[in-house]
This record gives sequence, C-alpha cells and structure tokens, in this order.
Amino acid sequence: MTAKFFLKSIACGALVIAAGMFGALSSQTQVGAPRYEPDLTWPKPLPNRWVLGGVVGLCVDRQEHVFILNRQDVLPGELNAGRLAPSIIEFDPAGSVVNSWGDPKLLDPRLHSCHVDQDNNVWIGSAPSGMVQKYSHDGSKVLLQIGKKGVVDSSDGTAKGRPLNSNAAIFFMPSSIDVDRQNGDVYVSDGEGAGSNRRIAVMERTGKFLRQWQPEGMETVHCMTIGSDGLVYVCNRAGARIQVYDKMGTLKRTINVPWTPITPPSDGKQTEFGGAAVAIDFSPDQKHMFVINQNNAQIEIIERDSGKLVGSFGRAGSFPGQFNQAHAIAVDAKGNIYIAENRGRRVQKFKLAAQ
Repeated sequence: MTAKFFLKSIACGALVIAAGMFGALSSQTQVGAPRYEPDLTWPKPLPNRWVLGGVVGLCVDRQEHVFILNRQDVLPGELNAGRLAPSIIEFDPAGSVVNSWGDPKLLDPRLHSCHVDQDNNVWIGSAPSGMVQKYSHDGSKVLLQIGKKGVVDSSDGTAKGRPLNSNAAIFFMPSSIDVDRQNGDVYVSDGEGAGSNRRIAVMERTGKFLRQWQPEGMETVHCMTIGSDGLVYVCNRAGARIQVYDKMGTLKRTINVPWTPITPPSDGKQTEFGGAAVAIDFSPDQKHMFVINQNNAQIEIIERDSGKLVGSFGRAGSFPGQFNQAHAIAVDAKGNIYIAENRGRRVQKFKLAAQ
C-alpha cells in the first residue's frame, strides 16, 4: 500500500508540474499567436576558446547567416581562461562560425547595431563614435563611411558637448541603420543614449545628407527599422511605444507596448529597467512585430496592422529561453528569431514551436 501511495503521489506531482508549465505558456500566448521555443542546438560552441563580451547587435543576411557584434568588454582575468573573441562573428544556419573580422583601428569599440542590405553589404553603427560604416560581406573592405570616427555632432565634437542635431551627415550616438530597398537611401537613428541627439537622419546611398526629423517625446531614439509598408518604425524606449512615420517624418500612428511589474513596487511607482521598446523586427510576412521588452525580460509579439499585443515569450534568467538584458533582435526568412544579450553575453535562436 505504501509503494502504491508513493507512486500515485509522484504521478500527481508530475501532472501538477505539467499543468503549471502549460498554464504559464498559455498565459504568455493567446489563441492564434505563434509560439516559440529555444533551439538548443544553435549556436555551436565557439572555436579557439573565444571569450565574448557584451553581444549588443545582430543582423541576418540573405543566406540566413547571422552576424553578431561583440563589444569585447571582458572582465579582468577572464582571458586567463581563453582568447578575446573578434568584434564581428558570422554564423551559418547550422550555428557554426564561418567568418570573423574587425579592425580596431577602423571600428569603434562601443558597437551597437548592424544591418545587411539587399546587396549583402554589412552596415555597422557604434555609439558614441559619430559614424556609421558599410563593409563588404566578408569584412575585408570599408565601402563607405558616413561621419568621422571620434568626432560627434556636439558643441565641442565630443560626447560631453551639447547635442546639435545638425542638418548634416554627422552623428552623436547612432543606434540603428536601415537601407531603403526602393532607392538605397540610408536611414540612421541617432540617439542611443540620453543627452545625445534625438533624430532620424536620411542620407543618399553615397552618404550625402538629405533630411532629418526629431521624433516627438523621446528621451532616446534607440532603434529604427523600415517595414514592407514603407513606413519607419522607431522605438520610444522609455515611453513604452513604437512611433511610426512616413519617410518624410510625418507621424502616422503609435503602437503601445504596455508592461506591468511582475512584483508590484512597494511605493506603487513603476521603474524602468531598460525600457519596454528596445529593439524591433518583423516576421517574414510582416504580420507580426517582435519587440524586446527589457522591463519584463521578454519578447512581445504584436500584430502589426492592429497594434494588438497577442503574446510573448521569455523571462529573466540565464537558462535557455531566458534573457539577461536582451538588446538586439533579428528574424530570418524562415521565421527564426535571434536575440543578442548584452549582460548575458550570448546569442540565442528561437524557432516556431509545434502548434
């Protein structure tokens, strides 16, 4: 009798745990929304005992190769156990490293974002470098540089100066880059940190300045991307919303990214912990928008047309499927989602789960 009772207790416990897991998953994803799970086979272990610093940016090319930006900000003594990983690392679809590059004389160490254009060139933005760079796919050539390394758009040319938001192809803290597939114009969000510029600057493919606008009500202009609808989606990181503009800078709509503290604050006041709209990308069909919400350490799934929040995934932590300051996001042609973590110092892949 004792043995039977023990087995029944184990069975009941397993059912309770399973029910709890299902309940947690269901609470994050509404009916009809896509569900995602971490791909534990991706990436493969890094070669040469490489040690990563903060992984702050990533982008995907037409062959579904993933590029990550490594700030190389390792702690003292860490290299006793390995070698400093290169600044730019390229993975193939299987998760193996196929290339790496990055000349510190050309790059700025505080990397922030990257973009692969329709010609498979790789654009790199660093803050507060004052520049964006266009590289050949293998990183062997700088094809274009807009702005001058170490000279920022401020009253004294340094990050300590007063931001100018000049009508010129010079930047303060460039945070995101996108290239218009229709005409090759280069869009740069310039405003990664508080106290810097707060604008979207647009240049011709040659780097010649065309125009700019300053998004309303933003403390920082942390991310920007162009949708297939031809509109420009800009992150209001601390304002918990995405502001959508036409290419001339006219505000067309606002998409809220609501969030609530998991543990209610004792004083009743919500405190930002990185922001609710940190980085965005779209599903291949552009039906859904994925938004990094650092406040809740999760990825929000939003219907692009309606602006409705339909699901989310992730939580705080260091295990697979959890996040330690997720900072950048990219989606490949198959719908896989890649997340770069700054404090977590890693990149994760999420694939569609069986429905």
